[in-house]
Amino acid sequence: MEYETWKVKNLHSTVKFEVTSQNNVVTFRVQDWGIGIAKNDQGRLFQPFIRGENVGSISGTGMGLAIAKKCVKAHGGEIGVGTTLTVNLPLIKM
Repeated sequence: MEYETWKVKNLHSTVKFEVTSQNNVVTFRVQDWGIGIAKNDQGRLFQPFIRGENVGSISGTGMGLAIAKKCVKAHGGEIGVGTTLTVNLPLIKM
């Protein structure tokens, strides 16, 4: 699936969302071609109220990835951020 994101000033980016399942793990991948995340910010982004240094005037609270990490961990999964945000969750059979 691909979705067009909103325009922030002159920034316009496409977001790619992918879901796969293998070996009883469901993987969600989110990738965009926006402003990116600086390498020195990547290790801090899961802390509450932390935002990347390059966000400039783009609004936000710095809570999104902190909340996402808590939700993923509560479900026994893992989350990582780089050029692509990846969430791995164990597949639960009902």
